[in-house]
Amino acid sequence: MNKIVLNIGLLVFFIGIIFFAYRGLPVEVIIFRSLLLFLFTTIIAGVFSIILIKSFSKNFYKKDSN
Repeated sequence: MNKIVLNIGLLVFFIGIIFFAYRGLPVEVIIFRSLLLFLFTTIIAGVFSIILIKSFSKNFYKKDSN
């Protein structure tokens, strides 16, 4: 699951580089904004995956006890 989250973050990072480069921004600003997008996306996707896994395991234990 960690590889998937990291790959999604990297995809957003490189799409951000392309998007901000087309706007004609300086290189430092492009890298900084793309890095912020990467961090935000990776953290949100990581939290979402943890919640999803806990939800699945909770449902599994409920079915297993019945």
